[in-house]
Order: sequence, then C-alpha cells, then structure tokens
Amino acid sequence: MPGILLTQDSTFIIGPITKLLGYIMEGIFFVIDKIGIPNIGLAIILFTIVMYLLMMPLTIKQQKFSKLSAKMNPELQAIQAKYKNKKDNDSMMAMNAETQAVYAKYGVSPSGSCVQLLIQLPIMWALYRVIYNMPAYVNSIKNAFFPLVDNLIAQSGSSEFVQTFKNAGMYSKQFANESFTSGVTTYVQNTFIDVLNKASSTEWLSIKDKFPSLAGDVDNTLALLNRYNNFLGLNIANSPSFTLKEAMAAGAYGMVIAALAIPVLSAVTQWLNVKLMPQQETNNNANDQQSSMMQSMKMMNMMMPIMSAFFCYTLPAGLGLYWIAGAVVRCIQQVVINKHIDKMDLDELIKKNSEKAKKKLEKAGVRAEKLNAYANMNTRNVNTQSKSSKPSMTQEEKEEAVRKSTEYYNKNAKPGSIASKANMVKQYNEKNNR
Repeated sequence: MPGILLTQDSTFIIGPITKLLGYIMEGIFFVIDKIGIPNIGLAIILFTIVMYLLMMPLTIKQQKFSKLSAKMNPELQAIQAKYKNKKDNDSMMAMNAETQAVYAKYGVSPSGSCVQLLIQLPIMWALYRVIYNMPAYVNSIKNAFFPLVDNLIAQSGSSEFVQTFKNAGMYSKQFANESFTSGVTTYVQNTFIDVLNKASSTEWLSIKDKFPSLAGDVDNTLALLNRYNNFLGLNIANSPSFTLKEAMAAGAYGMVIAALAIPVLSAVTQWLNVKLMPQQETNNNANDQQSSMMQSMKMMNMMMPIMSAFFCYTLPAGLGLYWIAGAVVRCIQQVVINKHIDKMDLDELIKKNSEKAKKKLEKAGVRAEKLNAYANMNTRNVNTQSKSSKPSMTQEEKEEAVRKSTEYYNKNAKPGSIASKANMVKQYNEKNNR
C-alpha cells in the first residue's frame, strides 16, 4: 500500500492527474532554480498561471453555455409556467418534449455546464494536492530534508519521538503500515518527511534538544527550507495565524501586517471574482424553485470571500498564495472572456450549435427540424404573451393531440426515447395545422 501524502497520491482519477501536474511543478521549479531564484512562492504563482491558461478553453465553453442559458431561460420558464399545475403523464411528456425542442433549437445540452465542471473539479483537487505536498512532487524540495532524515531515522527512539508532533496524527496509518514497520527505506523516509514538512518551529528546535548530534543537520535543513519558503519576508510554510502569534510575541509588527495580508487579499480577490462573473438576470416569471436557487447562489457568493479569508488564515500561507494567485488570474481571465463573449454574435453561435445538434439528432433517427419548429411555435412570443392572438386549438384539442401522439410513439419507438418525443411532436404539429 503506498503512502497517503508524501508518497504520491494514488487515488483513482485524482492520482494520475496529480502526478501529471507534479511534473509541471517539478519543471517550473527546476527552471527557476537554474536561474538562481528557487522559491516555492514564485513556483506556485507560475504554476497557477500555467494551469489556468491550460484550462482556459474549458472556462470559455462554460461561459458560452451560461450566456446561451440566459438567452433561452425565458423560453424554458414559459414552458414551465404553461404546465405548472399539470402533473398527469401526458402533460409531463409534452413539457419534456417542448423543453427538449428548445435545447435542440439552441444546440445546447442540458448537461453542458455539468460536463465542464466535472472535468475541472479533479484538476482543481489535483492542484491542491500538489501544492499541499510539494516535497512529494519536487525533488529539489524533498532533497532538502537529507541527510537529516537518514540520520534521524538512525537514532534510537526517533520514530516514537516524531509521532509526538502535533500533525503526526495525520500520518498514523503510515506509521502503522507494514512497509514502515518492516523498514522499507523509501517508505520510512517519506513518512518522516511528511511529518517534518508540517512541523512547527518549536518542533524543529525540539529535534536538536532530543538529539544534540543532529543540531548541524537541523540548522542546514532549516536554512535551505527557509530559503525556498521565504516569499517577500513571509515563510509560506507557516499559517498566517501561527506567524501572527510569533510576530505579536516578538513585537515584530511589520510581520503582523504581512501575516494578515494573505487572508485579506484572498477575501478581496475572491470578491472581485464574484463581481466579474456573469450574473443571472432576475425574471419575474421565475418559479419558487428557481427563485430559491438564485437566493442560494447570492448567499454563496457573499460567503465565499469570508470563507476564503478564514481558510487562508488557518492553513499554510503557500495555499493562501495559491488562492490569491488563482483569483487574480481568474479576474484577468474573466475580463478577457467577457470582452470576447460581448463581441460574439449569439445568433450566429446559436445557428452553429443548432447545426451540430441537428447532425447528432439525425444520427439518432430524430428530425431536428420538427423539434426546432415546435420550439419556435411555442416560444416565439414569450415576451408578449399577453398580446398574443387567440390560440388555434382549445385545451381539449391539445390534450387530445397529446393522447394521440402518445399512442403513436408507443407503437413506433421505445417509450421515453428522443425518437418517441420527436414522433409525439410530429403528431401534435399535424393536428395543430389542420
């Protein structure tokens, strides 16, 4: 069984992605080390920029989907209002058919936004894993713990000693693992580095008190790690809360400002992100469920900056730096995307999307023209329904058409399939045109 933290993540899906991103981080740190500025903070910023640039196509697709969704939402809401109090099977099937027709008209998949998020979520989690466990993926940082780790392992009672460290409980499974108890060298080294990587300054000093012969190794390791972790005078391996306590005790008020800067900047940049994101337009015709969802989104947008500040205050400053860098990149990215989308011809985009959807439907045996015609027939006057002329069919005639179409699709297609819904639309149109 591999280690759970320093030993690279082996989780299904996340593990391979994390390993790939680890290679990118290793390459970035290698380059900045060669030019004489081996700094973890700088590596995190560059890594964040590279990753968000790589994910930009997904972000643009998601924004396009949001724009198209805002344009077609009035039509979808009109359909929902039309069948608001109708719970019978025929009405529900008719509503589904009309809804499908609207999606086909715009060439949009109902799950379009979800797909983008499903792709991005494992990537974002993998990013977090790489940054949280830098020694597992960047050899230069891991090598900074040697020869201290080998010399510490050779000391009698060192295993029991490091398990008394505050964060050692996170690695209890590793200490109990057969690979550790049987003395597998790499596994034992990785476990020790896991604990030392999260150790506080007091715990590092306690190593010198417990094992005086290792004082020189401890000093050399700390000097190299501090060089890597020092970012504008702040040790990003420590949390701002820890740095604040040490600064207050020492009367170093300049460090107090530096410690508070991380959570404050994180909250501000998250707030800017929220403001720049496309906002869902309010609609007086929105149902209770939609109104509730919109209120929940507003509340979440308000809470995000506060939550961001809290987490950045308690977690290592390196993670806070990653969040700030990510938020800044997203802000710039959003400004560029907003300008790009504002210049887009949505009608032309809808036409292209519709053509793509048409080909897919035709392969599935569905005539897209019928679905589009049905969507246009039922939604072209959404904004002026109060001024519309008398409908050509009575409610009884519509219900009769739905019943007949239901009988038809039961004979010619599998119930619930897209083809069956298209057949139902066809029968409805034929009845309506008489």
